[in-house]
Amino acid sequence: MTDRLRVRWPDPAPFVGRDGRPIRILALSDEPDPSLDSAATRAGLGAIDLVIGAGDLQPEYLSFVVDAFGAPLRYVRGNHDVGSAWTHTERSLLPEPMPDATLVDEAGLRLIGFSGSPTYSGRGLEVPAHGMWRRVLLAWLRAAHARPVLVVSHAPPRDVNDDDDEAHRGFTAFRWLTSRLEPPLWLHGHTALVRRGIDQRSVTHNGTLFYNCTGATLIELLPPDADG
Repeated sequence: MTDRLRVRWPDPAPFVGRDGRPIRILALSDEPDPSLDSAATRAGLGAIDLVIGAGDLQPEYLSFVVDAFGAPLRYVRGNHDVGSAWTHTERSLLPEPMPDATLVDEAGLRLIGFSGSPTYSGRGLEVPAHGMWRRVLLAWLRAAHARPVLVVSHAPPRDVNDDDDEAHRGFTAFRWLTSRLEPPLWLHGHTALVRRGIDQRSVTHNGTLFYNCTGATLIELLPPDADG
């Protein structure tokens, strides 16, 4: 089942020429949404402006969703996004992932992404804490004057929508970046909803909405002057 989220976006610029229509994002992470196999379900969701992937999904699945909706894809890689599927023909079906700590423009929005998870097993796409601090500092230098930005990461910040077990903890560096960039919305995956409860997808911290987009979520960004 595809969840739904509506967020008021503070920057009017992306909505110029849209006649008040929201920017519609399909956010995906960690677990394929079987409902998207249905053409009727996809038609019911309507037109999509952008597909965002927050990691741990096979290239074949991402390619299917993008082709089905005819929308551009921006994504980061999760800690499990390694192996043959990411080095052979399936990988060639996708564009390159968003480079870490680099501003990307899509659908009128400014995005910045971070792949991987904290180190816990020595396998997969894991990033040591000092390595993520370097990327976060670089992101701050690049994005300090480009706000607002939509942040996409696989892992969440430490103690903000993460889990207590070692394998699903977040990055402390992300908390620092949040206080500097103040992004209106931060999308992530990595932390399983079965442990947190299906009603615990989101948390607001320092004015930023952190949303766990495990599965699939239709996100509508509303212009700042929208009614309601």
